[in-house]
Amino acid sequence: MAECAVSEIRGLPVILPDGRLLGTVHDTVLETDNWSTSHIFVSDPPADLVEGRIHVAIPWNWVRSIGDVVILRWFPPTPIPKKP
Repeated sequence: MAECAVSEIRGLPVILPDGRLLGTVHDTVLETDNWSTSHIFVSDPPADLVEGRIHVAIPWNWVRSIGDVVILRWFPPTPIPKKP
């Protein structure tokens, strides 16, 4: 995946592998050892995907591509419970 600035992905829609909208990129987690992104935080997921509509952290290796949207390569079965 080509490099991009963290600020360039904030606000982008996040799309699940089946085409459903998960939410928008709210923020990222950076590893300071090598200055790479380890997770993205997605805000405002639909209640049918994430109980309580809480923000979810998506591991960077679940991201398939980034362009006008962020497309995920994998996502767990839904709905994700608030307290697993």
